[in-house]
Amino acid sequence: MTEFKSHVAVLLPCYNEEMSVARTIRSFRAALPDAVIYVGDNNSTDRTVEIALAEGATVLTERMQGKGSVVRRMFADIEADYYVMADGDATYDAAAAPILLEKAIREHLDMVVGCREEQDMGAYRHGHRLGNQLLTYTLSAFFGRSFSDILSGYRVFSRRFVKSFPAFSDGFEIETEISVHALRMRMPTGEVATSYFARPEGSVSKLATYRDGVRILSTIFDLVRQERPLFFFASIALTLAIVSIALAIPLADTYLRTGQVPRFPTAILSSALMIVAFLFALAGLILDTVVRGRRETLRMAYLGVAIAVPKIRAPATFVQTSSFPKTKTRK
Repeated sequence: MTEFKSHVAVLLPCYNEEMSVARTIRSFRAALPDAVIYVGDNNSTDRTVEIALAEGATVLTERMQGKGSVVRRMFADIEADYYVMADGDATYDAAAAPILLEKAIREHLDMVVGCREEQDMGAYRHGHRLGNQLLTYTLSAFFGRSFSDILSGYRVFSRRFVKSFPAFSDGFEIETEISVHALRMRMPTGEVATSYFARPEGSVSKLATYRDGVRILSTIFDLVRQERPLFFFASIALTLAIVSIALAIPLADTYLRTGQVPRFPTAILSSALMIVAFLFALAGLILDTVVRGRRETLRMAYLGVAIAVPKIRAPATFVQTSSFPKTKTRK
């Protein structure tokens, strides 16, 4: 059985969550009594900060608007061995936190995702479930594999992950950036099914279904460009080359039959498209080399972060013996 001797921090990004923040703090304190609970306030105009302080949470304030900005600030400023991140809206099952944490420690994982299973009608707003599935499949198509719930805000991270994650997102696309980072760095990850509840009455979701859905989708394509430049630019180059060849085939047929090129502008366009296609392919090759170097740098930064070694309580019948032969010491 694992002994939770490591310092655990619970991170709760919040914006106008006065109706739910107290319940969230209490539930996580009951589930993880030894953890330090941090509330990342993002310019709330209600009593979120007042209530969080009254509940004994440590409050950090981030003036730059957006959940990604809050997560970036909390990752930078908070020191811990393991981090439990959730939302302050009381929709996640805090009782599952020890299970996620146990899995992360026992299996030496850098991230464990709490995959949401709806418990209340209306826990997901209209279009959210379909959008989540679409984005999950899109991520899998570009990166080879994915998670069952890439937009889940309920996760456990190792110190290595948090301190080597170069967060750039400002809004709700932060979960997508986190997922892509774990996939491209080939970090050991896991998933645990967790309950997902409806918001308390009077609490309002800050996620705009279509606007944030478009932002998340554009983030995926932007991360494809950054993390897989050869694939991204080669796809554009191939498209341009196909169009160029399609334009050139009738011209070549006319030239072979008559010895003339009557549509000279089309010939120029076809040649220009093929040249641009080669330039895109070359840009992809160069950027792919750059990305490999950057990824190596990130990997070394990841390996350079000190980690806590979990203590495993051995069974009573277990007798530890040395694996090294005894040697006589010369006098």
